[in-house]
Amino acid sequence: MHFMTIIETYQQAYAFLFQFIDFSLTHQERVAPERFELERMFALMSLLGNPQQGFPAIHIAGTKGKGSVAAHCAAALRAAGMRTGLYTSPHLADFRERIQVDGELIPEPAFVEGMQAIADVVPQVPGVTSYELQTALALWYFARVDVECAVVEVGMGGRLDSTNILTPLVSVITNISYDHTAILGNTLAAIAGEKGGIIKPGIPVVSAPQDAEALAVLRAIAAEKGAAFILVGDDLPYRRVSASLDGQKFEIHQGQTAIQLSTRLLGSHQVENAVLAYAALLQSRLAGLPVDDASIQAGFARVSWPGRFEVFEGAPTVVLDGAHNRVSAHQLAETVREHFPGQKPALVFGASEDKDIAGMFAELLPLAAGLILYQAGHPRAANTADLAALAKKYDCPVTVVGSSDQVFPAAARLAGEDGVILVTGSLYLVGELRQVLIEKWL
Repeated sequence: MHFMTIIETYQQAYAFLFQFIDFSLTHQERVAPERFELERMFALMSLLGNPQQGFPAIHIAGTKGKGSVAAHCAAALRAAGMRTGLYTSPHLADFRERIQVDGELIPEPAFVEGMQAIADVVPQVPGVTSYELQTALALWYFARVDVECAVVEVGMGGRLDSTNILTPLVSVITNISYDHTAILGNTLAAIAGEKGGIIKPGIPVVSAPQDAEALAVLRAIAAEKGAAFILVGDDLPYRRVSASLDGQKFEIHQGQTAIQLSTRLLGSHQVENAVLAYAALLQSRLAGLPVDDASIQAGFARVSWPGRFEVFEGAPTVVLDGAHNRVSAHQLAETVREHFPGQKPALVFGASEDKDIAGMFAELLPLAAGLILYQAGHPRAANTADLAALAKKYDCPVTVVGSSDQVFPAAARLAGEDGVILVTGSLYLVGELRQVLIEKWL
């Protein structure tokens, strides 16, 4: 016998969601890979009436750029006049950012209603995780409001991620690099095997350019599943035309014709992400989704994805970027050099302890005038003493601050009025400091 859970407020719904196992708050080496399986998710969705079968979807896996690709896809679908769901993680300020329809966060009453529907059936599914419940809530809500397409980002990996119950119009795989190695494996081939687990029989796959090792695995999985494989760069050549702090222009070539596009997101990697989104939208169009080139152009031109090389111009200028592995830190350093040539930014840094912090430092510290360390309020955040020890080998002065209110004054002293403050290392850090920046500093 089990007691019914009654959920009447948003606070109760949020508390209910997080009384289950939450691996995002758990130290990675304590997470047993066998905890991840899809049977629970299929059982839960079946008890909810399989809402995920009620709308077409674009499904996005990969290490870096998933959110940016998702944001471009959703912006284009909205520009085409379609009611569009967007499911991403993590969030920057409000948990409800993870579940959006047409750019609006899931309303608190719908969050409560959805969690109540889930609470009614969850006793029949032992062992569920909070991430499985939040995915269920997103898919329930998208069906509830009759989205015409949902853009769904994988949380981690792909093969056993709770989103992998979808049969999408197209599977999308962004660039694969090293992350979550304790769970996904520590070779690119092993990680690609997990990410490629979203490939479905007969459903086309579009992929970003990949390391040869990862690409071979993805091609093999696609061939085995009879899924068409489209590789951005090879099958869809593109070039960047121009870039400024206002955005970037690029063109994509298809046979004898070229389409001109623009994005407000900065950095050459964001052009790759936008081209990947275009490839996904093309495949969705072939599958019957009414999204034409004009809508894609309009959507991409107004795409917004906060915390990804987000520039607040001022004295000093502040740049926020959620880079959290070595590859993204390298791309970030390149983008800083491009847009702020000759500048040595004040680097504000914090990271989750399971990340490749030494690798990120190798890319970022040679660029910095000095390092300001802050430990964000997240259970996996690395402590500042450990970060300071890792930074010792660089000729870079280190300041440790204990509260978020001290971050920008310390960084501004270091940067000077004409300088640049760069905040990076973790999306959790960026989310926390973005609020401080907007509320107290700008």
